Amino acid sequence: MTGITLNPVVGYGPTVGGMEFDVDACTLPTPERPARLAEFDGLFAGLRGLHRAEPGRLRLRLADAPGVEERARDLTAREAACCTFFDFAVRCAAGDVVVDVRVPPAHVAVLDGLAAQAEAARTGRR
Repeated sequence: MTGITLNPVVGYGPTVGGMEFDVDACTLPTPERPARLAEFDGLFAGLRGLHRAEPGRLRLRLADAPGVEERARDLTAREAACCTFFDFAVRCAAGDVVVDVRVPPAHVAVLDGLAAQAEAARTGRR
């Protein structure tokens, strides 16, 4: 993919496009990671808002368009399968698809990257 760069993060692991991967905790093969990030970018295009109640929690509100809930459920299930530290919950509320994400304290930096990726995709800064 054009525009995707792999950068080392001292004491953590590589990043792809700014989202950090904990190489010891993520079992997604490295060549598949840019495609996964692109899937998240596509999902985040409908982002209406995000909220961090605490460092290990993120709530994303997506516009409820046809197929968004199913895509969110599928993508978060696949992500949780390879990065087992993620805990995702997807539901519909007030015309939005709400994705709640939790991580343990050791993986807050990964959640920070996911939040930054969501905001960048929403504003077209990616």
